[in-house]
Amino acid sequence: MTAVPVGGKVAGMEDIPVILLAAGSSRRMGGVDKLMQIVDGKPLIRRSAEIAGAVGPVIVALPPAPHPRYTALSGMDLEVVSVPDADEGMNASLRRAVAQLPVSARAAMILLADLPELTSDDLRAVLRSVTENPDKLIWRGASSDGVPGHPVIFDRSLFVDLAHLTGDGGAQAIVRAHLDQVHLQPLPGQNAILDLDTPQAWAEWRKKQRSQK
Repeated sequence: MTAVPVGGKVAGMEDIPVILLAAGSSRRMGGVDKLMQIVDGKPLIRRSAEIAGAVGPVIVALPPAPHPRYTALSGMDLEVVSVPDADEGMNASLRRAVAQLPVSARAAMILLADLPELTSDDLRAVLRSVTENPDKLIWRGASSDGVPGHPVIFDRSLFVDLAHLTGDGGAQAIVRAHLDQVHLQPLPGQNAILDLDTPQAWAEWRKKQRSQK
């Protein structure tokens, strides 16, 4: 049976929280915070939190306060997890956020905060794939031509593995260990994989956006 959207959420998927990873330092941006870049009229981090909140409860991993990202998320209904060891890499955020998952969560969606073209409809498509492919343990967004990307949903049986990750490799080690249990869900265009890590990449992307209007 296929889950269908109800009020923006996906029926039957309410027990899958979204972990939004937003504690990185934008090292390649020359001192500019990429998550504070304006996309669709708002800081990228807020846009990412909004699309996440449209599909489920949100746990967002942030650098220690004070930090401008806290202000960008002001007034939003989400749980903030401070990551004092964020310099270790992405897995410090994953460990701390996974520790906050409710015991009722049957899976968790991991979402990077720096994907400017990803939409709530994309997240819903990956959520629906959980119901449509119940024999898998990992459900992952991909580009329209099949390149794996985000978001990534992990079954609760993998929470222990997520909680013990170290370094900056993300959850790739877990994905590689369960390749036969991964479902790839194609999403439009490059939505699942387009991130912008340098000022030059942002400038090129904005130029492309203007040319499409």
